[in-house]
Amino acid sequence: MSNDDLTHENFDFRGFDVPDLKAVTMASSSDGEQSKQPKTKHEDASRNRRHGKKKSKSDARSKKRAGAGKTSESFDDYEDYEEREAVGKADKKASKDRPGLFAPMTLREVTVRNRIWLPPMCTYSSFARDGRPTPFHYQHYVSRAFGGFGMVIVESTAVAPEGRITPCDLGLWEDGQIDAWRWIVDGIREAGAVPAIQLNHAGRKASTGCFAVGYDGQSVPEEAGGWPTMAPSEIAFGGLRTPRALSVDEIHGLVGAFAAAAGRAVAAGFQAIQIHAAHGYLISQFLDPLSNERDDEYGGDLTGRSRFLVEVVDAVRGAVPEGVPVLVRISATDWAAGGWDLDQTIALSKVLKEHGVDVMDVSTGGIMSGVSIPVKPNYQVPFAEQVKSKADIPVTAVGLITKPKQAAKILARGEADAVEIGRAALRDPYWPLRAANKLGIPSTEVPYAPQYVAGAY
Repeated sequence: MSNDDLTHENFDFRGFDVPDLKAVTMASSSDGEQSKQPKTKHEDASRNRRHGKKKSKSDARSKKRAGAGKTSESFDDYEDYEEREAVGKADKKASKDRPGLFAPMTLREVTVRNRIWLPPMCTYSSFARDGRPTPFHYQHYVSRAFGGFGMVIVESTAVAPEGRITPCDLGLWEDGQIDAWRWIVDGIREAGAVPAIQLNHAGRKASTGCFAVGYDGQSVPEEAGGWPTMAPSEIAFGGLRTPRALSVDEIHGLVGAFAAAAGRAVAAGFQAIQIHAAHGYLISQFLDPLSNERDDEYGGDLTGRSRFLVEVVDAVRGAVPEGVPVLVRISATDWAAGGWDLDQTIALSKVLKEHGVDVMDVSTGGIMSGVSIPVKPNYQVPFAEQVKSKADIPVTAVGLITKPKQAAKILARGEADAVEIGRAALRDPYWPLRAANKLGIPSTEVPYAPQYVAGAY
């Protein structure tokens, strides 16, 4: 893999061990018993390939000679071996009834034109440090909308100035920031995509450095524009500064901050709201017992640790119109023994569905530094599939999804309702249009803007 392929949003996986997915020890479940990740058909397929039970298409055309198939787990060969993978008759029949990448998806009163979405990825480019977007953000997001993405989810946007990951993060913590967003939102909508925004508070991972500030991977000193951080408990993340523990009144205030930011987002024209409860930021810090040692109503068992998120969801749901979808990004596991895991994610997803959440955006990791994460194509898809099937809620899948046929098969197998193309979209803003060509979809059925029809594949 290249260095670019070993990154995912705010993560950098270089230097981490990459064990087999099924070998990862899952954390203790909420009932105190040790839980293990459920086996998936991906693991079974991988096991069959390792034991020589898979045959390639070329072998099938040569009287199906046994044992001659070749399997590669490398990133570059992923599309090749996926093309050769046998799909059972039942899967083929079921896939005909499932939506494809370019099928529309309706959430409440919003219809998304296809199932290829742009996930929130930080750009750390509010250089005035006032939380306001700039012409860069217009170009960045509107170009992906013209590129054919169905939903464009704007990067982590802070609900309070001290909730920024870096001093150059975007924000919606005051009414004066609303107007700066409108032209970007209008541009996304005019290009045919649904504009969504991710609302976040970084908690103990706030006030860190970036390319525009320096202090990369460190806490920014106050004299350089940094600030004290806060968290559920006084537990630092890695080598970052130790946060102070939030009071109950402050927690209530932050619930209100999420709601107020959601209201501002709707006022700016955003059609969907995503709450960031993943990747080790503040809500994630409340969820995971490794970072939450509180003994009040916001700590302890799963109900206590998830209370903050449920209250935020209720507050956001009440602050936006009924027709506006609410999404939650979740880390399905934090890859650390004793921490947040898949069982708790499924249980929480069921609760969030009852509280009006429309889609779970399933990712993993972020609460601990130095843990082993099995980074490879589709490595997070099995978690999305488990949440979808066991919590009965729509999900999106992420995690080194880079190839058109790879993305299409995730939907065909019913493992997710939409896919999110992240790093590949940074390299190619027109990924959906290229994917349609690769999949043999006529250009007349693809979301080309009129200005670009002459250049259609």
